[in-house]
Formats: sequence, C-alpha cells, structure tokens
Amino acid sequence: MEMENIKSVYFLGIGGIGMSNLARYFMSKGKSVAGYDRTETPLTKELEKEGAVIHYTDAVANIPELFQDKTSTLIVYTPAMPDDSTELNYFRQNKFDIHKRSQVLGLITQSSKALCCAGTHGKTTTSSMLAHILKGSHLDCNAFLGGILKNYDSNLMLSDKSEFTVVEADEYDRSFHWLHPYMALITSVDPDHLDIYGTEEEYLKSFAKFTSLIQPGGALVVKHNIKLLPELQKNVRLYTYSQDKGDFRAENIKVGDGTIWFDFVTPDSVIKNIELGVPVRINVENGIGSMALAWLNGATEEELRLGMRTFEGAKRRFDFLLKTGSLVMIDDYAHHPDELSASISSVKELYPDKKVLGVFQPHLYTRTRDFADQFARSLSLLDELILLDIYPAREKPIDGVTSDIIFNKVTCPKTLCRKDQLLDIIRDKKDIEVLLTVGAGDIDQLLIPIKKILEEKLK
Repeated sequence: MEMENIKSVYFLGIGGIGMSNLARYFMSKGKSVAGYDRTETPLTKELEKEGAVIHYTDAVANIPELFQDKTSTLIVYTPAMPDDSTELNYFRQNKFDIHKRSQVLGLITQSSKALCCAGTHGKTTTSSMLAHILKGSHLDCNAFLGGILKNYDSNLMLSDKSEFTVVEADEYDRSFHWLHPYMALITSVDPDHLDIYGTEEEYLKSFAKFTSLIQPGGALVVKHNIKLLPELQKNVRLYTYSQDKGDFRAENIKVGDGTIWFDFVTPDSVIKNIELGVPVRINVENGIGSMALAWLNGATEEELRLGMRTFEGAKRRFDFLLKTGSLVMIDDYAHHPDELSASISSVKELYPDKKVLGVFQPHLYTRTRDFADQFARSLSLLDELILLDIYPAREKPIDGVTSDIIFNKVTCPKTLCRKDQLLDIIRDKKDIEVLLTVGAGDIDQLLIPIKKILEEKLK
C-alpha cells in the first residue's frame, strides 16, 4: 500500500514506546489512528488526548468501522503481540495490509539520512541525546525514540526542513534489519533476547548484518573493543569510541558538586568543558557516542556544548524523581545484568556515603532463566534489595523459573515480595536514603505511589 493511499492506521500494541511514536507520526500526517493495547497507561491516555481511539479488550467488535476498510487501512503490529490475538488473526484472515512496526519505520526513514543507534543497552539515552543536540543545532532532525524525552515530553520529533532522522534501532526480532542507516552507532553487543536468537553467535551475526546496511558515504561508530566484526560496504567509514579509548573519547573528567565535566576528543580536535545535563558517570560514554554522530554530520562546538548541558534525559532512564539532602529516589529502565551493574555503580559513585536500596522487577521468564547468575551478581552490588515477581510481558510461564532463582544467589540483605506488597514494605522501612527502582515491566505504575510514601517520610 502506498503511503498516499492510507487514510487510517490501526495499531496492535499501540501503547508500546516504539509503537506510540509511529501513532503520533501518522496523526501528525492527518491520518485517523486507532488501536488496541491490553493495559491503559499514562502513555495511552496521552495518545487518546491527541486523537487516537484506543480500547483494551482484544475483540473484533471493538475495532471502529473506519478501520475495517482494508483498501485504505494499514495495520501495524508489534512482534510482542501473541499469535493467538483475536484482532491480529482477524486482520490476517481478511487479508489486510499488515506490517511490523520496524517495517513501517524503515519505509518512513528510507528517504532521509537515518542516524541509527543500536546496542543491548544505552541506545535510548544515546539516541535521545543525539536527537536533542541536533534539534537545537542548525541541522535540526526528525526522531523516533524509545523513551519520552523530558525536554519535549514526547518520543517523536518532526521537522519539515531537516534531512536527518534519528532512530533508536531495536535488535529484538531482528527489527533493525528493516532500517536504512546513513550512519549508525553501536553501544554494546552483550547477549540478550536469546529466546529469539538462541546463541550469542547468532546475536552477534544479527548486529554484523545491521552494519552491512549502512549506506556508502556513511559511517559506523562502534564501542571500542566490543565483540563485533562489522560487515561494512565500500566507502563506509569506521570509528571507535568509549569513555577513555578510541577515535572519540573523554579526557579530564571532573566529578563534583552534583556536576560532571569533561573534554571531548575527536579524531582531529579537542572540545573542552562539556557539561552533562544528567550528571551520572554512564552518561559520559553515552554523550561521547551521541556527540560523535552529531560531530560527523557538522554540529558545531557550541551546539555540542549546548545540547549536552541542556539535555534533561528520558523518562525512566536514570530519572531523578525525588532529590533532597536526606532522601533520593531514582528510576531506571535497566533490565539486563550489565545495565543493572552500570546503573547501580553510577548511583553508588554519586552517593558513596549513603545506603542504596534497590527495587528490581525481572522482565521475561527467558531472560531471567538465561541470566540468573549475572542478575544475582549485579544486584549484590546494592546495599539492600527488594526483588519482585517476574513481569512476563509476551511470555508464558516456564516451569521452575521464578524470581527465586535470582533471589537465592544474591548476597546483600534482601526481601522477596509480590508487586502488591511493595508499597507496604517501603512504608515500613525506617532508614531509606537512596531508593533505586529498576526494571522494564510495569513497575513504573508504582512510581508515583512510592514517591508519595517517601515524601511523607520527609515530613
């Protein structure tokens, strides 16, 4: 179906962070948008305010009549949608034009210079930083992001004049193979999604395939010393980066008084006095990656400084929800062992003299099963842990796989509880100094109630 023939777009899983920015994109183009999601969330409520028609029960009777015309309706679905979905099977049986989100994103971005940020972890923050830098520069940009940027309160940026589109490139279900990168950044290739890939080798092959899609004349910026052999086309430049090694790196990092400053080293210059708007150690490296792509496309020194200094972060990415002298609450989307280690270590560096209490909700039975030992090691970095039940997302339970297989191996003081017990446990705790909530499930629905409990403790 040609884009100009599409009058309406129906989303299966419309509340997903990646699906929602496509919904917003089509609404901005004057298309009618509706969809299904199994749970009402703040994001689905925002989409409804913006004009989307959304329901929360998987039933054909709930699909608006306008969206049952297959000659003018595009169906977009997330790979997380179960195969037995009533609505998905209705559209399949009636031969609607059905595409995965990643296919549609590939079509939308193929006519622009797509700057794609990929990696097991770090891609949301890095792509968000890059989009913010470009948006405030003479280059401008469009952006499809995997987080809600606080600066814009959205995961979508649009421009009618810029040739650049920033894309968070998701490796789940090999989605990023539908993209057409002009330049790409790869932050990490630590094995994940083994329910899809099976082995680390297949996971790495998928990233190598992604690098082969970079267009001639473009570039790949890859984390220094990661386990990846790029498969680049001719005339694609290759650069490395990290906090302290590579073509792009930092020097003279200064941490103090709640700020982080550093000098940004490029292949032919040093840009001094970069200040991080979200001053945590892991954002030094995220900032280097994002500035590398911006620099390669012509952002000036002052535009880089301004973008980094004014970046407020993405919601649920090292997000300060409460910050006083005696009590701090931070929320982070970390759901892979390496992400957890980086997040916890960053908090402990910021608050070396305070006790860090972590609340972690494991995400997916397969990920819990495949990385139980690594999760236990990462979580043991905390001073104390509250561990919740597994959030299943798209998966069915697996025999013998519960949060216990992590809990039993954690070495710090620990509590195991259900989600509905968490608020009472936090209410009863007397000595909370720094509370870190982590996970990619629905723990975010408890953030406001937790914050209210902590604010009561301050009175």
